[in-house]
Amino acid sequence: MIKQWKFPGGIALGDHKQTTEIRDTALPAELIYPLLQRSDCYATATVYPGERVLKGQVIATQKKPLTTPVHAASSGVIKEIAPHLIAHPSGLTDSCIVIETDGLDEALPANPCLDYHLETAENLRIKIAQAGIVGLGGAAFPTAEKLQALQPIHTLIINGAECEPYISCDASLIGSHAQQVVQGALIMQYILQAERCIIAIENNMPATLQALHEATSQESIQIVSVPAIYPTGGEKQLIKVLTGKKIPANSLPTDHGVVCQNVGTAFAVYQAIIQGIPLTERIITITGKGINHPGNLRVKIGTPIKYLIEQCGGYSQNIQRLIMGGPMMGIALSSDDIAVIKATNCLLGMTNNELAESQSAMPCIRCGDCSTVCPAELLPQQLYWYGRSGQLEQCQDYQLFDCIECGCCDIVCPSHIPLVQSFRSSKGELIIKEKQAAQAQLAKKRYQNQQQRREKEQQDKIAKAAKRQAAIDKIKAAAAKRKTQGV
Repeated sequence: MIKQWKFPGGIALGDHKQTTEIRDTALPAELIYPLLQRSDCYATATVYPGERVLKGQVIATQKKPLTTPVHAASSGVIKEIAPHLIAHPSGLTDSCIVIETDGLDEALPANPCLDYHLETAENLRIKIAQAGIVGLGGAAFPTAEKLQALQPIHTLIINGAECEPYISCDASLIGSHAQQVVQGALIMQYILQAERCIIAIENNMPATLQALHEATSQESIQIVSVPAIYPTGGEKQLIKVLTGKKIPANSLPTDHGVVCQNVGTAFAVYQAIIQGIPLTERIITITGKGINHPGNLRVKIGTPIKYLIEQCGGYSQNIQRLIMGGPMMGIALSSDDIAVIKATNCLLGMTNNELAESQSAMPCIRCGDCSTVCPAELLPQQLYWYGRSGQLEQCQDYQLFDCIECGCCDIVCPSHIPLVQSFRSSKGELIIKEKQAAQAQLAKKRYQNQQQRREKEQQDKIAKAAKRQAAIDKIKAAAAKRKTQGV
């Protein structure tokens, strides 16, 4: 048994989970791939309209270190590269590659590695990067980058703690592919040369735990059941529970010898190395009372959400909101004309009965409940007041960017203040302010460089003029001397 610790704060939530067998979906008529991957990181299209592509073919390549290649999930013809709705809280449109599928699902030949022990860690990392694998828990950080640890790693944690209500895609994945998940974990442990590997599952998933125990009976991996307290599945919170280590602000788990990866990521690593196929599909939970036939589906990345809803029997009559992700940290979608991306782990159709009753915000009563449940040990009420009054520097002093936007403070606030919304707004203002300051500093530096160039040019001009005048004076002096000698 592994000793477990408690992280600060957190709350117990109803799980609303349905661990079901994974259903396959039919091939959609179109696949849509946004070039925007993370923040302002864009991939660059490597195809052109009218070109035929095969399943597994790279259609966009990385432009920056934190982007990954994008692969076609089926064969077809590039219909267009044009603006299209993307998964964003503001309902933005951005450049997307649209594939019109041909129904053949013709794929490039796979390149399997039958024994990964014969490969170097660097070669395996390269294969993982080329397969386009990212963290499938929602953050979508490039997996190969995370496996490129600069410090020795002693512990690899495979995160199967789906702490948000409704989401059960990881549990279903383990139930169907426990052996492959374990093999993916062992590959990553080999790459990192980690001393131990832990797979963490919430204690309300007995069937999933049993499947893992059976799959690891001959392996050295430790299976740990963790409390179903939200947000145990947060990276820093899970590390605290399993190791007792508190990862400080402005520090990464790798700095402390720990790497945390998602269950779905481990399965994708298995597919990339052992089967030699890139990341083109994933398991998604489609659930909520707003969906007629909820379940866990194996979905091709790029599939339009509206097509998946059709595969689940459509919406119920009292659907009120469609959310990508869980009810706590997911984003509400303005339309279902949006494609599944690598980070999509859940589509949640909620009714009025499931949505918290909307109430007008009242003044803060300084009860401190938000501080009690904050897993990042922040003071949400102070952050709220500073943000509301425009004192953004004080927000930074109170570690605003340590907020993981889990929503615990929103849940317990008796005044119904939208705290997370306020924090997101303050973060956005600070980011804009920092960018403006950086631009101003760059402009100042350019101006100073320009002034220095002008001063140097002026000095050079004066020096040249002086040199010319000295030459003229010398010529005049010589002429005068000759004239005197001639007289």
